[in-house]
Amino acid sequence: MGIVNLTDDSYFAPSRVDISDGCAGLVRRVAAMKEEGADIIDMGACSTRPGSVPVDAAEEWRRLAPALKAVSGAFPGTAISVDTFRASVAGRAYDLIGDFMVNDISAGEADKDMLPLVGRLGLRYVAMHMRGTPETMQNLACYDDVTAEVASCFRSFALRAEDNGIADWILDPGFGFAKTVDQNYELLSNLEVFRGFGRPVLVGVSRKSMIYRLLGITPEEALPATQVVHFKALENGADILRVHDVAEAARTVALYRRLAHSSI
Repeated sequence: MGIVNLTDDSYFAPSRVDISDGCAGLVRRVAAMKEEGADIIDMGACSTRPGSVPVDAAEEWRRLAPALKAVSGAFPGTAISVDTFRASVAGRAYDLIGDFMVNDISAGEADKDMLPLVGRLGLRYVAMHMRGTPETMQNLACYDDVTAEVASCFRSFALRAEDNGIADWILDPGFGFAKTVDQNYELLSNLEVFRGFGRPVLVGVSRKSMIYRLLGITPEEALPATQVVHFKALENGADILRVHDVAEAARTVALYRRLAHSSI
């Protein structure tokens, strides 16, 4: 899953795509990602980095609509994911481009209308674990057992998904969202626990603070270390990697598959 940020404040600046003068650059970026091996293009127009205050729904849609139209038009059949926690934005996206995947950082907690909408439209859905909001979440990283408590949240979510007719959903433990550095690595070590839900597991650790703060570097310097964590995530059961650097992640996947095959 290749990340396209239609924002001006995402924590990794090179992931931002400016479409103020049109979508030609965006189309080139997506074409490169697809050529490098991206299976899904994840487009977000509202930053959710720690400490951020989300833009309103109108601004999110103003940024997102032309990008969705351009990408769906240039690459018909491409799997598109929309990174939003707002049902109104998801509904307008469906009206504009038809079927797509909703990538919701709140697992339906931020907007009571999201899960009913997803179920009604039959959309694929990524449910991510988070506490609070991007503005408050880093003050809420208090767990007795982070793996057990995150798993408990997904057991509750599974019931809500069933109640709303959501048949196709993906589990994202929410690395970096209301978790300390140590808690992130504990979740990574225990990723197999989440395989027990029988759902694809998505891991989003690309260039995140759990990597760069641990090593005393910047997000811009964190590409090699990110691939180490990606490899470990694959070993522990990740099905989808959400990444800034598609080519490097695709090579990591290829090496993982080759080494896993060699060890049989």
